[in-house]
Amino acid sequence: MTNHEYYMKLALQNAMAMKGQTDPNPLVGSVIVNDSRIVGVGAHMKAGEPHAEIHAIRMAGDHTRGATIYVTLEPCSHHGRTGPCAVAIVEAGIRRVVIAALDPNPLVSGRGVAILREAGIEVIVGVCEEGSRKMNEVFNKFIVSGIPFVTLKSAVTMDGKTASYASDSKWITSEAAREDVHHLRNQNAAILVGVTTIIKDDSQLTTRVPNGRNPVRVILDSTLRLPLNAKVVTDGEAPTWIFTTSSYDPAKKKALEKAGVIVYVTGKEGRVDPAEVVRRLGEQMISSLLIEGGSEINASFFESRLVDKLVIYMAPKLIGGRGAPTFLEGTGLEKMNDAVEVSDLRVEAIGKDFKFTGYPIYKER
Repeated sequence: MTNHEYYMKLALQNAMAMKGQTDPNPLVGSVIVNDSRIVGVGAHMKAGEPHAEIHAIRMAGDHTRGATIYVTLEPCSHHGRTGPCAVAIVEAGIRRVVIAALDPNPLVSGRGVAILREAGIEVIVGVCEEGSRKMNEVFNKFIVSGIPFVTLKSAVTMDGKTASYASDSKWITSEAAREDVHHLRNQNAAILVGVTTIIKDDSQLTTRVPNGRNPVRVILDSTLRLPLNAKVVTDGEAPTWIFTTSSYDPAKKKALEKAGVIVYVTGKEGRVDPAEVVRRLGEQMISSLLIEGGSEINASFFESRLVDKLVIYMAPKLIGGRGAPTFLEGTGLEKMNDAVEVSDLRVEAIGKDFKFTGYPIYKER
């Protein structure tokens, strides 16, 4: 490992510590080194607050003169709620800037580097680039497309079941795996289920993580069957948004809105359009969405090619049953050759269970 890689990995660790706090902004970490000593460290902690470079520069003080700064994402070049970091780096007298990845937004990519080089600062780009891109997979999609990064999560037995033939699903996985799910919720801006899940379990869809945040609760409900006494309506723990169709009950819509629920009406009858859901969520600056739906909800997002990432918890159990549901049903594919493959698959043990994480690769239609 080179010195550049060593310090950049420290910057990446600083950034990752803020996961779930910065959206819709990216995760960014920074380390300042002068005369082989770390004199400043920083991370972007929340949208609207100082960026990682500014925190590191403030910590380093006068030691920025002639120093090297490591930053996991190209320093910004524009005025937003905070000033441009590239200008702050120039004013701090820093001699060298080492960057993991350029800004993915094609409208601004390279501008920060240009400011630095025009000021005579040495700039090195591409150190631990893959680590930075993977860490900011949510931001990288959202800043370019304007729609959220979609993660589908499910818990299954070894024979692929999500419940028994009698609809009993508590509990498939261990307490350790269920705790991990709460960290996953904490990292996403919104969580989505179908109304049947709420009717059956009266789920709160909250995050039980110390000092964590509750995601916006998104419920697909084509005719507004959601009970007015459901916890997602009454508990006040997080915003609740319902997506329905033109088949909705006007009186029920009025009652839900009076209770504080936001109701979005989509243009189709019969079933809520997943593509319209993610588009509208993006308009509301929801950069990441976690789907915890049933088999038909999951299938609708897969068939629309909207799922970016899969997280499957598998318990070492077998329950069988022709009528027992799986996590992905819908119409399905006719030929095995058309199957959606999963890339970059990682498997880790969590308690008694296994966690599979990967990215679906959709074939050309």
